[in-house]
Amino acid sequence: QVQLVESGGGLVQAGGSLTLSCSTSRSIFSFSAMEWYRQAPGKQRELVAFIISDGSTNVLDSVKGRFTIFRDDARNAVYLLMNSLKPEDTGVYICSANSMVAHYWGQGTQVTVSS
Repeated sequence: QVQLVESGGGLVQAGGSLTLSCSTSRSIFSFSAMEWYRQAPGKQRELVAFIISDGSTNVLDSVKGRFTIFRDDARNAVYLLMNSLKPEDTGVYICSANSMVAHYWGQGTQVTVSS
């Protein structure tokens, strides 16, 4: 069973920054992609950013230029650097490992951005 552990969430004022971390119990190269989702109150879960095995990345249009996803292969970890945070970025951020045959999920970490 794969374990994903997120950390780094918290309360921040609008315009501030946070870096979320997700560590895995298995080599991240065993996954086709590592992903960050967020679940805002009353909204559907949405894919915020992903990084695939060759290192290519993509982020949601609404966070382009503000969020960056990157990984540390040696630590089997993936990170989400979030700058210029807005109140609409508030939600539970959930790390996911996609192996093409299974999706593994972390417990999530709460991010709250105050105006």
